[in-house]
Amino acid sequence: MKIQHIFFDLDNTLWDHRRNAYLTLKDIFIREKVSEKYNLNFEDFHREYFTINERLWEQIRDGEIDKDYLRKHRFYDSFLFFGIDDLELAQLFEDNFLDEILNYNDLVEGAFDLLEYLSGKNYQLHILSNGFKEVTSRKCELSGIKNYFKTITSADEINVRKPHPEVYEYALNKAGAKKEESMMIGDDWIADVEGGKSFGLKVIFFDVFNDNYKAPDVTVIKKLSEIKTLL
Repeated sequence: MKIQHIFFDLDNTLWDHRRNAYLTLKDIFIREKVSEKYNLNFEDFHREYFTINERLWEQIRDGEIDKDYLRKHRFYDSFLFFGIDDLELAQLFEDNFLDEILNYNDLVEGAFDLLEYLSGKNYQLHILSNGFKEVTSRKCELSGIKNYFKTITSADEINVRKPHPEVYEYALNKAGAKKEESMMIGDDWIADVEGGKSFGLKVIFFDVFNDNYKAPDVTVIKKLSEIKTLL
């Protein structure tokens, strides 16, 4: 059956979370004079934060921790790595980060062109994100892509995250879509590819970070523009 519904992951698939987070953190880091107070270089801090944050998001995806744990620990653990035990500073970063990241809304290269192309082909487009509900819709709105999507679903809505089948079932029901007519496109091999495939969707793996994963019946792309040759 022909694909009619396309579900996109949001962060680092369409919305450039890595770049937007980097710029936001740099603003806060400079404003709070962290380098002067603690003799800490921003690039070193960001490198460690990125590693810790990625690991915590993997734990959320796998059901090992909840988002409150992540929000308490991602900055605290990053500063603690450098010997800075300051819960107040970590909480300040967390509070300001979620507020200010929406000041930056760079999209992944080719995102606008792809959404315009797919809309012109009359595909029904949807967002299915593991990100926080309070920012998912606003990211789409402030980056100018919200109107392309029939539905925007955050896993927070049912407190179950990809790759679990319940969140896929919820998103498809919300969209009025059937499995055999639907496709998932994302950058997380476990959440988007393994989760989508095991649920019965066609999948495209956007290998934006050059993980070089491969599997039967999984199309791998390095740039969003490649999707135009597939659909």
